Amino acid sequence: MDSAPLKRSPINDFHIEMNAKMADFGGWEMPIEYPADLGGGVLNEHNSVRERVGLFDVSHLGKASVTGGGALEFLNQAFTNDLTKIADGKAQYTMLCDEKTGGVVDDLIVYRKSPTDFLLVPNAANTGEVLNRLSKKAPKEIRIANNHMDYGVFALQGQLAKDVLRSLGCAVELPYMAFTNALIAGREVTICRTGYTGEFGFEILPNWNEANEVWQVLLEEVRKRGGLPAGLGARDTLRTEMGYPLHGHELSLEITPLQAGANWAVGWSKSNFWGKEALLDEKAKGPKRLMRGLLLQERGIPRAGMKVFVNQSEIGETTSGTFSPTIKAGIALALLDASLEIGAEVFIDIRGKNVRAKVAKLPFVPSRVR
Repeated sequence: MDSAPLKRSPINDFHIEMNAKMADFGGWEMPIEYPADLGGGVLNEHNSVRERVGLFDVSHLGKASVTGGGALEFLNQAFTNDLTKIADGKAQYTMLCDEKTGGVVDDLIVYRKSPTDFLLVPNAANTGEVLNRLSKKAPKEIRIANNHMDYGVFALQGQLAKDVLRSLGCAVELPYMAFTNALIAGREVTICRTGYTGEFGFEILPNWNEANEVWQVLLEEVRKRGGLPAGLGARDTLRTEMGYPLHGHELSLEITPLQAGANWAVGWSKSNFWGKEALLDEKAKGPKRLMRGLLLQERGIPRAGMKVFVNQSEIGETTSGTFSPTIKAGIALALLDASLEIGAEVFIDIRGKNVRAKVAKLPFVPSRVR
């Protein structure tokens, strides 16, 4: 049976014209990096974000609306974080867990427009499963709609991101995780003070059929400041330096929020949320494994799925790995035996060679999101 054709971003023509290297991300054909001869490449794009500003197309991310009387109460008893602790006009990072096991179905951002109107931004590959699980449990007065191809999503990241939006007449003095409506290129967009790079920045949601005009105007201002369009390769190196989890790597149905070190996004005092009983049980016993950072002490580039050893005893495996352009060393995220402490020496089996590393405190580089 032939697989379904890959979906494409509303600005796919731009990526093709730029001769970007494309790949499948959750069923979407998206850019990994732009050509080095045009100033791109993962290293240049990464450094552009850390040092100046970069612009990502992340329109593959899901978009869904949950509306109707009781929407706040319903979502709050489904998701891990506490939606009653944020006001209208704020967004929140949260997770949807399996009711029985506490494993993570998906991690996502929830935009609270009002107690009866929410926008969900899940991961591309998990959007269908998130909406399916919510729809099965939702009261009849609550409407759940898949808006995946109604909006684009652009991430404007870096210390000069505020200058880019200010030059376009947009309000930029937003608190972290707050959102507002604005006009860019005469098109209405939603702007939220968030991102996935550890840098100050915004995520911008234009209407799908107006996304190209918004992208072009943003990119022109980014380039004026020495910035670059950036692909998902740089997004991955940036988020790995920050220790941010990626579903399918540091979070999954087999990996709980406790194991991933994401229990800060769990509203333990809430009366209920999906998976609470299983997670409380794990919390009481203590998770047997925890996500840790690994900083290589020798040359090497770790990747996901590599075994980690202490004294020739296997104590876990890497979930993500890369070369860090910022600290210029190999780094990894790994699920390791919970008894292992920061500073411990371990070895990673990189293609048959044991490479020395140390358990490092996350993030690998300081966060500048605020």
